[in-house]
Amino acid sequence: MNEKLIKKAQELRSRGFTTGEIADDLNVSKDTARWLILQGTGKKAETEEAAPLDFAINWKSLGGSSFRMKYVSAAMVDMALQYGEPEVIVGITVSGIPFATMMAEIIDADISVFHPIKHRKMEEDAKGAVSSNFASVEGKKVVIVDDVITSGRTIAEAIKIFKDVGAEPLAAVVLIDKKGISEVEGVPVESLIRVSRLG
Repeated sequence: MNEKLIKKAQELRSRGFTTGEIADDLNVSKDTARWLILQGTGKKAETEEAAPLDFAINWKSLGGSSFRMKYVSAAMVDMALQYGEPEVIVGITVSGIPFATMMAEIIDADISVFHPIKHRKMEEDAKGAVSSNFASVEGKKVVIVDDVITSGRTIAEAIKIFKDVGAEPLAAVVLIDKKGISEVEGVPVESLIRVSRLG
């Protein structure tokens, strides 16, 4: 596994990032983030495990340019609109928010933000939450937006919470699909880029 990723994961942990936040920042799975954090810590049993099979995605050349993000967001809107007209575009923190914001502007929809459980402290009753600082999703048609889908757990969590408040998830749209996921909890998933491993 790339030494730079190990160093970055450990640096983020030392700054107080949760494993889920580290996974999001590095665009790897939580299992991979956990493995990266343990490297060089002296915890023999855990660190002797082989690195999980994963792809680290670096889209900094896109994320560093609002001009490029605008055009990618327009392509993501095009994919979303085939499932109907959403009233609210919901960005999953952290990296889904810029795409969701631009998508909402393009189609004149409201914007909301979803905080998944992996970003929250592990209280006994912890679950993901919709930010109260943005548009409500209650009773609305929504499109869920994220940068990378790895297992589909975060999107499944969002779908459950949205349905619990009467929202209708039309689709989930992601920049990169690492596993070839076409639907989660009966909601279609569209990706701009699908990563496939051969062999």
